[in-house]
Amino acid sequence: MPIDIPSNLPPVLRPENPPVRSLAELAKRFARDVRGDLDGVSLSGITLATGDLRPGEAFVAIRGLNRHGAELAQVAADKGAVAIVTDAAGADLAAATGLPIVVVDDPRGELGELSAWVYGTGADDALPILFGTTGTNGKTSVSHLLEGILGQLGVVTGLSSTAERHIAGEVIVSRLTTPEASEFHALLALMRERGVEAVAVEVSAQALSRHRVDGLLFDVAGFTNLSHDHLDDYADMREYFEAKLPLFLSDRSRRAVISLDSAPGLEVAERSEVPFVTVGTPAIAVDPDAASAADWTVDILDERPAGTRFALTSKDGRSLTTVVPVIGRHMAANAGLAIVMILEGGYSWESLVAALDGGRIDAYLPGRTQLVSGDRGPAVYVDFGHSPDAFEKTLAAVRRVTPGKVVMLFGADGDRDATKRHDMGRTGVEGSDILIITDHHPRNENPDSIRATLIEGARLAQPEAEILEFSPPERAIIEAVRLVGDGDAILWAGPGHQDYRDIRGVRTPYSARELARRALAAEGWPVPEPHWPVPYPADETPLSDPTRDWR
Repeated sequence: MPIDIPSNLPPVLRPENPPVRSLAELAKRFARDVRGDLDGVSLSGITLATGDLRPGEAFVAIRGLNRHGAELAQVAADKGAVAIVTDAAGADLAAATGLPIVVVDDPRGELGELSAWVYGTGADDALPILFGTTGTNGKTSVSHLLEGILGQLGVVTGLSSTAERHIAGEVIVSRLTTPEASEFHALLALMRERGVEAVAVEVSAQALSRHRVDGLLFDVAGFTNLSHDHLDDYADMREYFEAKLPLFLSDRSRRAVISLDSAPGLEVAERSEVPFVTVGTPAIAVDPDAASAADWTVDILDERPAGTRFALTSKDGRSLTTVVPVIGRHMAANAGLAIVMILEGGYSWESLVAALDGGRIDAYLPGRTQLVSGDRGPAVYVDFGHSPDAFEKTLAAVRRVTPGKVVMLFGADGDRDATKRHDMGRTGVEGSDILIITDHHPRNENPDSIRATLIEGARLAQPEAEILEFSPPERAIIEAVRLVGDGDAILWAGPGHQDYRDIRGVRTPYSARELARRALAAEGWPVPEPHWPVPYPADETPLSDPTRDWR
């Protein structure tokens, strides 16, 4: 629901030269009723959040779970809103502001089209090429790989992912996996102003269900896979799957590239309304025969800590060989999907071969199996994966490049899908030599209870395994590093790129990548200089006392 945005969240971006739109024209296109005088009123933007509202914009008030956003109408008016867009109930609540009110049937459902009209970012407007990727795992990786490969082709790029927003080289921290519709259309208008030619977008199931990508038409939609996740938002896996399908309808995309590595890929292909091609990676596919029969296949050639070499081959005989700069067969699958999406987006095969064949993909994937250790000592990988399927694939990748033992360290999100916690514990213990359970984002849950469930799942799978428990994670990584030596590896799954922990609604500064570096340095291992934001003061040494209560 619309609330003031906390100050520690990054701001919503707007075009530098915002449009000037007639409120009367907006009402003519969208309203079923109007209240107040609209004549002569113009607007320069539209938003759901009073905390980000700028003078001259319209405030869209929607009904939330516990209150109606129109209760904040006076706040919006005080901040310079020129109009309220809401439903009939909201119009009654907002009447006292004296602002003109445009009444629509479904403010949330119509926000995308409203925003597209305000910012001139609809399907018929001149826009960058849009690549949208959905699926359970791999969305962020594919998005960053799309951006990296397009950059190698000389394309000016934009990016919207769980980790970051990029605008022609400028990097902004993300809020949501997929921004709200009003934020996204404003971002797209800014990208257009700055000469962005192609944009890679991570599209979550929630974004489709909650209308965050309404008003957009993707030139190419990509599907990675589907596995157990987000059953806090969806009743079951069927409902979760159905939530992703709208991206492959003709009012959402023009073309599609569909991975057949998970079983639902075949159904996505069967139900796609738009022309599509398929891609498969037999080495990781649930059905290797189906993957082998895809239009494009990804064959793994070599796996090393510095990256994974693979060949991408089409049925008509086209082929290129390149390296994705992270470990894992699943990462090669993500790269293959990205390459084919770019080809389907209209870029030539010859240009892709010239940029990639015999070389490597120049892409930075923040917090995706990210190696944060040095060239000597244990390898420490920090990863954003937080589902059983992601654990299984990433642990297998770490195992294949690790001569010694593998330690798995992770926690689970509070107030999120609790049905996957036993499977998280099971896959964690099955893929590692030592399992360490710690905390992640407890939010409003008891972290002791979350850890207990994870440990229970691990014990049920392997009662005799070495399973340790340390809280908080600042201590857990210290203990993990003390258990390993040269040739061993630690996979710290969950936090990835994030620079905070959510503890009872408070975003506490936190960096798993930096904590891992400091734990390694405390044991005398060399560590590279960080190339990510560090949320701690340079002179702070939070790892000096492992017995400190970090909660």
